[in-house]
Amino acid sequence: MLRWIFALLLIPFLDAVILAIVVSQTEMLGWVGMVLLVVLTGLIGMLLVRAEGRRTIRKMQRSLSRGEPPTNELLDGGLLIASGAFLLTPGLVTDAIGFLLVLPLTRIPIRAGLKRFVIVPYADKKTDGLVSGTVWTYGFPEGEQMGQTGSSTGSTDGDTYDLGEDAYTVDAGDGYTIDFGDGSASSSSDADTDGDDRDPRAR
Repeated sequence: MLRWIFALLLIPFLDAVILAIVVSQTEMLGWVGMVLLVVLTGLIGMLLVRAEGRRTIRKMQRSLSRGEPPTNELLDGGLLIASGAFLLTPGLVTDAIGFLLVLPLTRIPIRAGLKRFVIVPYADKKTDGLVSGTVWTYGFPEGEQMGQTGSSTGSTDGDTYDLGEDAYTVDAGDGYTIDFGDGSASSSSDADTDGDDRDPRAR
């Protein structure tokens, strides 16, 4: 944020330096001519902003009538507001920035870059990928491959098994036996459950 504020404060300084250089190096154009030139460019720019603003509003209405979100039109509106502010500020640099933002030939690439590198990453950061569509609806992104590997092999290292719906059977009797389908089994007898009778949470 401080960098943007510093850049905005630097623009008037550049304007003053450029105006002084132009006036000192040009004999035909004095301070009065320079002021008239700045005012003329500002008036022309405001006429362009007005025309482009009306055109953007019409495009926004057409997008809404089709049921589409007017995202590009809203960005164009913001850029036109910024261009109007730059054109109203006296100076050659501010006028140049204002004309870059108001003319469609240069505004459309600026809008595309702003949308790709600023707006979409910021919105993704705030919504966890909802804007660009990189949203995980189930599982864990880093453990997806691990889950696929575990489900294909049927078991992992140690005593941990990945069981499907028909991967095991339970035989009820004095104890119980679980057949995992790969030759291994786990069983328990009444002696193993003596301690469980004392603890109701063990069942």
